[in-house]
Amino acid sequence: MRIRCLKINLATRSVVRSFLLLLFIQMSAPVEARRLRGGRAQTRRVQLSPPYRERVEGAESFPIDFTAVEGNMDNFMIQIKNLAQSLYPCSAQKLDQDMTLHFLKNASVTCNDGSPAGYYIKESKGSKRWLVFLEGGWYCFNKQTCDGRYETMKRLMSSTKWSRTRTGTGILSPQPEENPHWWNANMVFIPYCSSDVWSGATAKTEHSDYAFMGSLIIKEVVNELLTKGLDNAKVLLLAGSSAGGTGVLLNVDHVAEQLRSQGFPGVRVRGLADSGWFLDNKQYRFTDCLDTISCAPTEAIKRGIRYWGGLVPESCRQAHVGEEWNCFFGYKVYPTLKSPVFVVQWLFDEAQLTVDNIHLTGQPVHEGQWRYIQNLGHELRSTLRDVPAMFAPACLSHELITRTYWMGIQVKGTSLPRALHCWDRGLQDNDHINGSHSNHNHQNHKAPPATGCPLHLIDSCPWPHCNPTCPTIRDQLTGQEMSAIQFLKHMGFDVQKIAQQQGMDAGKLLGMLNNGN
Repeated sequence: MRIRCLKINLATRSVVRSFLLLLFIQMSAPVEARRLRGGRAQTRRVQLSPPYRERVEGAESFPIDFTAVEGNMDNFMIQIKNLAQSLYPCSAQKLDQDMTLHFLKNASVTCNDGSPAGYYIKESKGSKRWLVFLEGGWYCFNKQTCDGRYETMKRLMSSTKWSRTRTGTGILSPQPEENPHWWNANMVFIPYCSSDVWSGATAKTEHSDYAFMGSLIIKEVVNELLTKGLDNAKVLLLAGSSAGGTGVLLNVDHVAEQLRSQGFPGVRVRGLADSGWFLDNKQYRFTDCLDTISCAPTEAIKRGIRYWGGLVPESCRQAHVGEEWNCFFGYKVYPTLKSPVFVVQWLFDEAQLTVDNIHLTGQPVHEGQWRYIQNLGHELRSTLRDVPAMFAPACLSHELITRTYWMGIQVKGTSLPRALHCWDRGLQDNDHINGSHSNHNHQNHKAPPATGCPLHLIDSCPWPHCNPTCPTIRDQLTGQEMSAIQFLKHMGFDVQKIAQQQGMDAGKLLGMLNNGN
């Protein structure tokens, strides 16, 4: 590795020296010798070789503007630094790659316990793309459940124990090997400490035990980012997982309107909702609403939205006057959104199964549970039918975009990073066609994708983990990894036995299941 890095380092130094030599020649040349067009000096840009362009397809380029150098040497050196970092990944490892903690300057916007809210940031000088991530972590909906949450999960209600730095993984990773299309964006991670699915706007008072300010935290973070370069951004991707994924659906239009109203309509706001597309379906086994885990999602949200003073997108509120709790469920809020949103959702989401009182505790499931699990997959497919940009593997899991293995999961031969890149480029093309950098209703982004660039990716096979690229499953009792055949047997579907009855090999039967037959 050291030899490889040394070779690339020498090559990079050579490239930088060449740029500096060109700079010297450019600045030494007589003014009248420069090529003119319309009486103005023509900007010269150094073009990267085709092999480099292919290697970092989709990553942001760093063209060198020599004309601008004459008046701004500092900016030129920033461009050189970014170019060197993109050409030489080994040097990038030596830079500070972690996100650092910043508490909000507006001290009135707080976590549940009144401690200051904040965010982690890693700036990428020269990049005009920003990725703002909302953390997940369930919720609480009354004093009893919030008191219990504070005792057992204080980190999700207070900032007093937050670390000074945070390392990004998955789509937040600064390493191009792990994050090929967003590694050089400005990264922002907003810790979840409001317990309100990022919807609340209620401060802590003498008469209330907790503050619920999730929506206001996002607003204040965006305000501060405007002073750090967001004002010159081209794209802001608001992403989140679990409760953070639902938070994206609730806030993406708020953020777009906030930027527009403050005079920054050129920042294109998009959403990426991971594992936040929950269903308001009937539980497998009804229980009283005593805690967050066993309480039916509809009842928990109905109680929570009153307790939090929760806000929902205005268009969704108008569609569900008096029943705004509907806006916390993806298939009901999505059609009302104006901003484009990419949905990532496991067809057999573990959090959904948990609130539906399906607990896979290591014991084989009963026939009724098996049918319920299968039906959950059917219901999710149905609600995602009209979502143009989505990635839905038939796996039993929860959250994906910040997992280190996120590049390995595929649907119909396409990985999630590739699908997101296709979506991103498609939106750019649409913006150019429309001749505007403003945000458009996501319903206008249903134009057919480019050839070989699928966006509506959903597994057709009917069983949990019938997709061979699903993440590893472990037996909850023994901790041992299970193969797909072992897992299906654990779920009550004996592939070996049925294959023998059909007179075929178990692997062939499993392949048929994978293909949806």
